[in-house]
Order: sequence, then C-alpha cells, then structure tokens
Amino acid sequence: MTTRTWSVVRVLRDRDAGLYLAGVVVSGFGTSALWLASGIWVKDLTGSDGLAALCLFAMWAPSLAGPLLGTLADRTRRKPLLIWTNLTLAALLLTLFAVDSADRLWILFSVLLVYGTAGVVHDAAEAALVATVVDKSLLGDFNGLRITANEGMKLVAPLAGAGLYAAYGGPSVALLDAVTFVLAAVLCACLRVRETAPRTTGTGSGTGTTEGARFLWRHDHLRPLVLAGGTTMLLSGLSSATLYAVIEGLGHSPAYAGPLYVLQGVGSVTVGLASGPLLRRLGERRFAAYGIALTATATALRAVPADPAVLASAVANGFGLPCVLIAALTAVQRETPQELLGRTAATANTLMFAPTAIGLAVGAALVEQVDHRALLPTLGLALLLTAAPLFRPAPANQKSQDRPAPSSPSGA
Repeated sequence: MTTRTWSVVRVLRDRDAGLYLAGVVVSGFGTSALWLASGIWVKDLTGSDGLAALCLFAMWAPSLAGPLLGTLADRTRRKPLLIWTNLTLAALLLTLFAVDSADRLWILFSVLLVYGTAGVVHDAAEAALVATVVDKSLLGDFNGLRITANEGMKLVAPLAGAGLYAAYGGPSVALLDAVTFVLAAVLCACLRVRETAPRTTGTGSGTGTTEGARFLWRHDHLRPLVLAGGTTMLLSGLSSATLYAVIEGLGHSPAYAGPLYVLQGVGSVTVGLASGPLLRRLGERRFAAYGIALTATATALRAVPADPAVLASAVANGFGLPCVLIAALTAVQRETPQELLGRTAATANTLMFAPTAIGLAVGAALVEQVDHRALLPTLGLALLLTAAPLFRPAPANQKSQDRPAPSSPSGA
C-alpha cells in the first residue's frame, strides 16, 4: 500500500487527533442514544406524535443562529470552551430526572433547546481547534474519520438508547449521556495544544458576528462548496420525505426503513475512511461534485420499484451525501484565518444543515400531492445540476488546496 493509503493510520497515531476522535465517539454515542429516547419518552407521556417530533426540532433549531453562536468560539480559547460546554451539558442533563409526567415536559424541551445551542457552539469551537491540532494535509482524513465515527455511533447508539429506556426509563438515558459528556471533557483536557489569546475583530458585536459570513461569501473557493452543500442537503431532505412512500410501493411495512438506514450508514462509514486519499487525488471541488452526482443517481434509483435497486440506492446515498460536507468543512478549516474560523464554520454549518429541515417539511407536504416515482428522478436531475458547476475548472486565483496534490517519487 502507498503511504497515502495509510494516511488514516497517520491520523490515528497522532496523540491529539486520536484523543479528539475518541471524544467524538464517546459524546456521539450519548447524543445518538438521547435523540431517539427523548422522542419515545414524550410519546409515552403524551401519546402525541407531533410533540415527539418536536424533540428533534428543539435540538436542530439553534443551528439557525449559527453565525451568532459561532462568535463565542472566536471570543475565547477553544479548548476550555469545549471542556466547559461538555461539563455544563452533563450537569444539565441530570435535571431530566425530574421529568416524570406530561406537565414537566417543559424541562425536557428546555434541556434539548440548550443542548442544541451548546452543540452549535461546540461544533464551531471543535472545527477551529481541529485546524490547530491536526496537520493541514490530514484534515480531510480527520474529517472523514469524524464522519465514520458519527455514522458508526448512529448504527448502534439508538438501539442501545431504546433498550436502556425500555429497561430503566428516560432518566437512565440522560445519565448515560451525561457520563459520555464528562468523558469527552476529560479527553479534551488531555489535548496538548497551545492557544493564544483570541484577537477581537470588528468594531462592534454585530460587525464581529457577520465577519465570518462576509468572509465565506467573498471567498471564491468556499462559497460554491458551501452553497452546493446546502442545496444538496435541501434536495436530500425532500428525497428523505418520500421514504415511507417508497417502502409502501415495495409492499413492505414501515419497519423496512431500519435496514435502509443501516445500509446508508455503511456507505457513510466507508466514504469517511476513503475521503482523505480521494480528496488529495480529486481536489475538494471534484470530490464534492462526484459525491453529489452519486447522490443524484441514488435518488433516482429509489424510484425503481424493486428491492435490489432501493437497497443499492441506500448504500450509494450513504457514500455520496457526506462528500460535499467533508469537502466544504475541510476547505473552511484550511482557508479561514484562525480568528474567524469559529464564526465561519458555524455559518457554513447553518447554510449546509438548516436546509435539511426545510426540505423535510416541504417534502412531507409534496409527497402527498406528487407520485414519488416522478418526484425522485426530478430531484436526481436537480442534484446533477448542483454538481455541474463544481466539475468546471477552478478560478485561476483559487488557492492550491483545491487541486490534487502531486504524487511524491515514492508514490505517497
């Protein structure tokens, strides 16, 4: 194998990168367990599907304030911020032991809202700190491994959370999540990273908050990647809303969604492991473009009323969808000055992930009016149109990170 093939091993051998990934695995397990158990908890106490769905919304809603919340990650040192965010969430989760009836659900929803808010700050600080901890040449590998860790946890943690809830109730899942946050804080405290005092930029708080957005919009390399990511996630949300219509068309029960989610997770884990070498070979624009094109193919393939086609589309979608997200985040970390990185990363996350919720909401209404066998190929075509500009040559003034790195004489 070439040295490039072993880039994942190089990341894992780095002490700080390994600690960071361990923290991602630990906290990701707790988060994935809680998001499923919280919905079951609300459903059991109220019998309401709508209120149960609000759990996920409460955790996602703060992402809309990403540019503002990301400012916190640029106003203080990132390592202490991550440690205290983890410990604060651990303490806050213990308040869920008081939720024992429907009239106390406001505690759960309040915790989930704070949970989501802290998550936005955490992600912004993490993106900025990782750019300091990990060598720039390995950022793509690291971000791919992070996707692998997150998706891997999504394959096992929800089942563990549901089982723990069934055996001991919601507070036990909250306790599990709290413990994972404490462990993540300990792992973060072990990082050997030296941070200088942050420089404040801008003349006022509002100006400082928008600087990341302005930097992102004016950057000829980052803007198309982030916009393509947001468009892809919007169209993916629309596509996801057709899931149960597709399953019904195959003649299966809704439980068939389980294997499809697992296969999609397998695809995401695979691309996470391969992303570093692929980014170096293709460059960020083409890596993203090929991923979006594969997602387009998977989306159209779901319209075929045959099990092999739908199962294959789940794997292909899992492989293709994360590509533009990995490419965009890696580019943001490489191209953004450290003093702006928290705000820029948070803004990029908002632009890329918030459209998912919009797509799901619109898709839920659209699937009742339009046959999914006509809708899905249309969405596939829209995804291909999204990918097309990224296949074109990069602007002449674009930084070199977007171009594939030349092979070394040793074939590394």
